[in-house]
Amino acid sequence: METIDYRIFNLAAGDTVLDLGCGEGRHVISTYIRGDVHSVGVDLAHSDLVTTAEKYQPFAEENPRKHFGLSAGNALSLPFADNTFDKIVCSEVLEHIPDYRGALKEIHRILKPGGLLALSVPRYLPEKICWMLSDEYHANEGGHLRIFNAKTLRQDVESLGVHFIRRHWAHALHSPFWWLKCMFWKSQDTNMLVRAYHRLLVWDMMDQPWLTRFLEKLFNPVFGKSVVMYFYKGTQ
Repeated sequence: METIDYRIFNLAAGDTVLDLGCGEGRHVISTYIRGDVHSVGVDLAHSDLVTTAEKYQPFAEENPRKHFGLSAGNALSLPFADNTFDKIVCSEVLEHIPDYRGALKEIHRILKPGGLLALSVPRYLPEKICWMLSDEYHANEGGHLRIFNAKTLRQDVESLGVHFIRRHWAHALHSPFWWLKCMFWKSQDTNMLVRAYHRLLVWDMMDQPWLTRFLEKLFNPVFGKSVVMYFYKGTQ
């Protein structure tokens, strides 16, 4: 399930691309698959890095023009030199970090002049509904620490000297799924509605039928689960 739109976040041959907070690998692996790039994933959780490495194996190529790497690291103190990456993805990460502005400064430090940043967080209204329906959704170890206002977050990024390109919304079909999970939090693993909706999402992701693709595109501006923003780091 890709949150980033690669038509906007265009990969060029030879790019060095970081997926910060890569989790179980969706963007670091899809970036590797899509181009002749050096794709690097960083996460604080060792177990997620192990899962990512396992998921990567079926896609590994003997191709000297592309590389894949994983590293454990803290977003507030990344193990990379200044101006290392041509492009950085930070998807559904900042809501977990107490000092998210510190993480943004690190992103700015390691992004090359002329580089692109793709950033996504949970959208305000769908996230607010989740918080209203369930405390357990966010009040747990590693949970969501805040509900972002996209305008404020954009200003935080722009204050570093990075230029906004555009935004869009993603995963509208996932919002009702999370609302159901929150409504039936204690029984979500066995609840019939949650399980039925989960089967719908799996069908959508695996088969990508025209009907669900159309519905997602139609409803993304209304209640897309994520807001995605793209930025350009100037050369000055």
